[in-house]
Amino acid sequence: QVSLVETGGGSVQAGGSLRLSCAASGSTFRGIVMGWFRQARGKEREFVAGIGRIGTITNYGDSVKGRFSISRDNAKNTVFLQMNSLKPEDSAVYYCAATPTISNWRSQHDYDYWGRGTQVTVSS
Repeated sequence: QVSLVETGGGSVQAGGSLRLSCAASGSTFRGIVMGWFRQARGKEREFVAGIGRIGTITNYGDSVKGRFSISRDNAKNTVFLQMNSLKPEDSAVYYCAATPTISNWRSQHDYDYWGRGTQVTVSS
């Protein structure tokens, strides 16, 4: 069992930045692949970013490449999502997810554990 808690969501103006954090507990954090997904109102859940067990390998959704950055601190059992140059279309509930194994970084079905989400709202 893995418990995930997201923090750092809020409201920001277009062009601004936010940093989301996801604290994990209940398992060996260094052995778990971590990811971020988001879901805007009326839209399907979308892959945002993923990071491997030691943080060397990262993957990003096309819509956030060059603007978002995922990282992890295994000593703190925490994964981060730095979001820069935010756009109104980035507004969504952002979910932290985790899995010990993975086949498709972009598929929500490959993640076994989920946080409850944190709201990000970007105003124009």
